[in-house]
Amino acid sequence: MARPVIGIIGNHFLLHDQYGVHMAGTMNSEAVHQVSDCVPLIVPSDPVLSNINELMDVCDGFLLTGGRPNVHPEEYGEEETPAHGAFDRARDALTLPLVRACVARGQPVLGVCRGFQEVNVAMGGSLYPEIRELPGRMNHRMPPDGTLEEKFELRHTVRFSESGVFHRLMGAQEVRTNTLHGQGIKDAGPRIVVDGYAPDGTPEATYIDGAPGFTLAVQWHPEWDAGNDPVSRPLFEAFGDAARSWATRGERALKAI
Repeated sequence: MARPVIGIIGNHFLLHDQYGVHMAGTMNSEAVHQVSDCVPLIVPSDPVLSNINELMDVCDGFLLTGGRPNVHPEEYGEEETPAHGAFDRARDALTLPLVRACVARGQPVLGVCRGFQEVNVAMGGSLYPEIRELPGRMNHRMPPDGTLEEKFELRHTVRFSESGVFHRLMGAQEVRTNTLHGQGIKDAGPRIVVDGYAPDGTPEATYIDGAPGFTLAVQWHPEWDAGNDPVSRPLFEAFGDAARSWATRGERALKAI
């Protein structure tokens, strides 16, 4: 049996301020390949290039990656301000309906950082433009200086609901994670279950209530050192298992024709 294919949502960048590219960090592909044991496939984040039905036929699951641009506040009924930062409207137009379609179909989705926020917005939730400006909140942003190891170091704990989805998956109710985000959940969507929080009350782990498939999302970056980290590994392993289950279901359907 061929390995399942995971569509890794890319981000749009300009090289040398002129040449447009769609790209995703190598650590995303490495985590999918090495830990999920799936085939990584970078997906251009533009609905003009492929529609969601085509993507869902090609891929067995989707990794919604982090990215510097934020979900446009118009997507959750608010006006744009300078605090909302940069945007990628093409990615919004692709990922938000893709999340809803995958949830309805039961196709596996793993949201990471911006992807975590996308899942919430896609399901009717909203975001704060800047967590660190809220009373009592810590600065969750990536440190501006230092090595890559220092930027991705474990910086705070996340506590999961007792006997909840993440507690059972991790085998621990409290874990340590990195943190590299500016925005965060304001209002959770009606079906979004917040299953883990940072010490300052910031939502860090969610899933979708009643979804027929894998819909886990985390605010941190588990792709960093995924093969060795005791929090990242079970998350990507479970994602891979869900993709294999989905792929097997499709093969059975083809054999029945």
